[in-house]
Amino acid sequence: MKTPSTLLAPDTVRLERLLPGPVERVWAYLTESDKRAQWLAAGRMDLRVGGKVQLEFDNSKLPNEQPLPEKFRSRGRGQFDGVITRLEPMRVLAHTWKWDSGKGGADSEVTYELTPKGKDVLLVIVHQRLAPRDLVIGVMGGWDVHTGILEDVLKGVAPRPFWATHERLEKQYAASA
Repeated sequence: MKTPSTLLAPDTVRLERLLPGPVERVWAYLTESDKRAQWLAAGRMDLRVGGKVQLEFDNSKLPNEQPLPEKFRSRGRGQFDGVITRLEPMRVLAHTWKWDSGKGGADSEVTYELTPKGKDVLLVIVHQRLAPRDLVIGVMGGWDVHTGILEDVLKGVAPRPFWATHERLEKQYAASA
């Protein structure tokens, strides 16, 4: 089965997902906190190169099975900081992503690229400088389920449950990576 996430290198994940357009709409879901919170994380983005990014995750607020399984109740929350490294409005957004904010964690970098494809938009995400392997596998599953929820939101259908989908995808990626 072809999956949206692939490994480009041991520390680099690439995801491709075709989304309902237009590109302006998808861009808004990448850059506006209230829209981004529906599929990834709320938080402010100072949209300029060098601008600060603050991603405030609470995956329990994403669509989920009810009640939420106990093993997931304490996971998927936190704040991650970064800095915008590239900005081409409606086309490319890149920013660093500091793991373990405030604890000296390393910076990874995420690049989101949008390409119009007729009425749709191809979203390509490249997340690099990831380690260790467990983190890489988790990121592959995470981007897959997060962008799947984005696809559902943009299509106007009931979004897939985050944790149940993530658990299944993480096992699938671990077996194939």
